[in-house]
Amino acid sequence: MSDSSASTLSALEGVIAAVPTPITEAGAPDIDRFLTQCRWALENGCNGLNILGTTGEANSFGREARITIMTAAAKAFDSKRLMVGTGLPDAEGTIALTKMAYALGYGAALVLPPFYYKSVSDDGLFSYFEKLVNATKETPIPLFLYNFPALTGVPYSESLIVRLVGELGGRVRGIKDSSGDIPYCQRLAKALPGFMVYPSSETALTMAKEDGFAGCISASVNITAPRAGKIWNSSDADERAREGAKIAAERAAISAEPLIPAIKFLIASRYNDPAWEALLPPLMPLTEGEKKRLLTALQ
Repeated sequence: MSDSSASTLSALEGVIAAVPTPITEAGAPDIDRFLTQCRWALENGCNGLNILGTTGEANSFGREARITIMTAAAKAFDSKRLMVGTGLPDAEGTIALTKMAYALGYGAALVLPPFYYKSVSDDGLFSYFEKLVNATKETPIPLFLYNFPALTGVPYSESLIVRLVGELGGRVRGIKDSSGDIPYCQRLAKALPGFMVYPSSETALTMAKEDGFAGCISASVNITAPRAGKIWNSSDADERAREGAKIAAERAAISAEPLIPAIKFLIASRYNDPAWEALLPPLMPLTEGEKKRLLTALQ
């Protein structure tokens, strides 16, 4: 790992918001609303942004829409504070989006495993990433793994991660883990010094630095960013514990409902802007009952 590379990635340490993508009536990305929420996150406690992840409904958009979103964010903000989802089931699509992320100056590309085929071997996954790394040698953006086996059905094993980090020329630099398995994250951070490990919940921030985590990448920090930023930046263990208990209750209330619709509803409520509730199929907005239950739980 070069000093310059480490310095660049330091811009992605801390609280990272997995930003949702607002939708126009025509089903296209609503760039103005999107940039407004990105700006809110960065001004209210977030260190960086994850564009086009699960929360951003990335895999419900076509490639041209994804490029439109990627380009808008890179033009509007310091792109080194941005990571972007580039993983598709096909290697060629992933390579193309990863090259685009480099061209736009993104700090990192967040890469799902090729998720159509299940029960694939670690050798098969290594081969996929070897192809990606070889195809992007001239556009060597740092690669972060995106582990979300509940949706992909294809986990990144710890032994595979060690191999990817050790054998692919330093390109694989971190992981977002959406499995909720904190011991898995702790083991990776301990086994791979300098490897950037991000749990997907801000509840991990209370002990993040002690556990060796680089921060968190979370959907719900679109709502909880001020408290999350306070926890990350605090050197007072008692304060982190107090604020951590509050943020855990907020996260539990939000995640008790369908997460992406809940985040969009709460953003719509913040801005008094019902257009924010729109989602791409197959996702659906919260029901009135779910909205009421969520607001009651957050009171």
